[in-house]
Amino acid sequence: MPIVMRLDVMLARRKRKSKDLARAVGITEANLSLLKSGKVQGVRFSTLEAICRELDCQPGDLLEFVPDGEDALRQAC
Repeated sequence: MPIVMRLDVMLARRKRKSKDLARAVGITEANLSLLKSGKVQGVRFSTLEAICRELDCQPGDLLEFVPDGEDALRQAC
């Protein structure tokens, strides 16, 4: 998929735990896990806004466009 979620990277940079972020944002830990893994087809702007507010970041810090095939190359390195 060309859009890659980098939420796990931002959580590590901010030294935050998933369960604490889920509670602060108002979503379940299961839904946050799905977001982190990129196994969702979309995310509500209100959820994205709340995550950015809690992690003090921009949407571009969480989402990255990777043309088809490049993601596999990045993961192999």
